[in-house]
Amino acid sequence: MTLRALGGDRGSVVAEFAVAFPAVALVLLFGATALAAGSTHVRLQDAAADAARIVARGEPDAAAHSIVAAAVPAASTAIERTGDLVCVSATARTGIAGVTLSARSCALAGGL
Repeated sequence: MTLRALGGDRGSVVAEFAVAFPAVALVLLFGATALAAGSTHVRLQDAAADAARIVARGEPDAAAHSIVAAAVPAASTAIERTGDLVCVSATARTGIAGVTLSARSCALAGGL
């Protein structure tokens, strides 16, 4: 029997596409999720640093919570005072993967 008698290669491109497309889609999804998590972590770290400086200058703790919440809406904030340092820890969960991200930043109390 020849390929012509069996139907040839007709439909093979569609079959290969049907196998390859989900794999490519998963790789793109994982890449986009990693980029989103990285972006969220950078925003979380910046917000924690800003909040630590604000609290160290004598602003109320509510100002720190609002700074972190403005940067990452679902983030939680914890403020610690140890000696001359004011440390702010911010924690948030990412969307699709559900990974918990955290950032911590400290500033010298009474600093400018």
